Amino acid sequence: MKKDLHAIRGLDEEIYMKFKEKAITEGMTVGEALNLAMKDWVKGGSKKEELNPKNLLNAKPFDWGSGTERTSEEVDKILYGNKK
Repeated sequence: MKKDLHAIRGLDEEIYMKFKEKAITEGMTVGEALNLAMKDWVKGGSKKEELNPKNLLNAKPFDWGSGTERTSEEVDKILYGNKK
């Protein structure tokens, strides 16, 4: 296999680091893992998932843990300012 250097713009740094870590854990180079991922994606023929606003209706509430009880109010204050 010919070894070329390719620069890829727009990579999410956090995802790339997790990808690289997983590749190393599996005993692969990043190039080998990327080739495997690209082959799998091309074979699957999957398209980028289209966003459907109706999916928001399926969202279920969950507990963010202690200390987050007023998070919604804090976000509202940031977005909309203080009530007068």
